[in-house]
Order: sequence, then C-alpha cells, then structure tokens
Amino acid sequence: QLWLEESGGGLVQPGGSLRLSCVGSGSTLDHHAIGWFRQAPGKEREGVSCIRRSGGSSNYADSVKGRFTISRDNAKNTVYLQMNSLKPEDTAVYYCAASWDCSGSLLDFASWGRGTQVTVSS
Repeated sequence: QLWLEESGGGLVQPGGSLRLSCVGSGSTLDHHAIGWFRQAPGKEREGVSCIRRSGGSSNYADSVKGRFTISRDNAKNTVYLQMNSLKPEDTAVYYCAASWDCSGSLLDFASWGRGTQVTVSS
C-alpha cells in the first residue's frame, strides 16, 4: 500500500517561493501519477498540478502555470512542487495523492496525505 506525506509548507511573503515535498513509502512513486491539490478555507479542493508515471509529462492549473513546477526524484521516492511568485490567493492546505493517470477526476486519486499549510501574506 502506498503512503504519502507532504512537507515544506509555511508562511511566505507575496512574491516568495516554497518547495513542497511529497514523500512516498510502501510503493515506488514512479509507478504512480502524482497530483498536487489544494484547499482554501470555505472552498472546494482543486487540482494544482499532476505528473504522470514513469517519466511522463505533467500538467498545471491555469492559475499556477508559469509559477509552479512539478518534478520527481526517484532516488528519494519524492515528488516536489516548486512554487515561485506566490500570491495571497495561493494560500491553502496542499495535498498530494496518487492515481493511475493524471486524466481522471479528483475522485480517482487515493493515498492522500495529511496536507501541508501554505500561507502567503505580508
């Protein structure tokens, strides 16, 4: 069974950067598509980015294109989300989860981590 744990969140000023980590255990992360999602207070959980399995391509929500980059480090069984030029509207709890492919809906993802809080504020 795959377990995922997020880390790397924190408080950052607008325009700043953070790198989130999603560490896998129990299974090889490269065998799974890994998605990053976020949920702000009072809002529904939304997809941010996803990277396909076995070195496949990635995709991004329009709101983060050009600012966020998803990547893998297979040696560390970890998927990263590099977040640059952060905005207050990026404030949310960020989660990672696994699926067969990135094309499915949020309901197709499983092995959700507990999340990591990102707060963008001056």
